Amino acid sequence: MQLDESAVRDAYRRWAPVYDYTFGAVSTAGRRHAVEIINGSSGRVLEVGVGTGLALPDYQKHLDIVGIDLAPEMLEKARERVKAEGLTNITGLHEMDASDLRFSDNSFDTVVAMYVITVVPDPQKVMLELARVTKPGGEVMLVNHFSQDDGVRGWVERQMAPFADLVGWHSVFDVSRVMVCQDLKLMDRRSLRPWGIFTMMRFRKEASVAERPVAAE
Repeated sequence: MQLDESAVRDAYRRWAPVYDYTFGAVSTAGRRHAVEIINGSSGRVLEVGVGTGLALPDYQKHLDIVGIDLAPEMLEKARERVKAEGLTNITGLHEMDASDLRFSDNSFDTVVAMYVITVVPDPQKVMLELARVTKPGGEVMLVNHFSQDDGVRGWVERQMAPFADLVGWHSVFDVSRVMVCQDLKLMDRRSLRPWGIFTMMRFRKEASVAERPVAAE
């Protein structure tokens, strides 16, 4: 089933009041692992699908963090968190569609999308946008659920598939749907706690042919 933008907005409007205590709790380990890696880098970071801002307090102060989300109810909670915890390195929280980012090309050193890519209506378009706004040599990081074909988990995922609009995400989602950008080179892929349900994928953005230096003769 294809999600549309209105279905996503409606789902996360329902989720916003309880998100931190439900899926937010389940996703804690993967989220913290991702931020720990990002903290070893420098520069400007874009968190796509920032939600209620659960990850924001964990970023080190030397990073300049910008967050976007489609759901205003989630962003309201994220802004409250930033104010309550005095997070001065969060320089922007914007309501924005991940498939149409209002940032210039090559704007960020790191772009991270945690538990997002199975939510969006057009994953390929989102991946292209993530790549576009990342600087050459920068990193795109995904933390996400990818489905499997067999076993009990595969069966459960297929049973949940018709309810994508209700829950706000795709339970059946193959990893091939994110392998769509020629300038993103996969550097690392690993299963995360709990129970290996979630996967981290790290991509390095390579310079395009037009940007690569010409070797001296």
